[in-house]
Amino acid sequence: MAQAAKDGWGSRLGVILAVAGSAVGLGNFLRFPGQAAATAAAPS
Repeated sequence: MAQAAKDGWGSRLGVILAVAGSAVGLGNFLRFPGQAAATAAAPS
């Protein structure tokens, strides 16, 4: 049986950038409800 070539990361920099982007996105996702509540509660 022939083994298919596995796709992998092109470089270590790509992995680091992907992890950093995921961390930033997750932080924004978790911070949003608090920011929305604080902004909505402010008198205009």
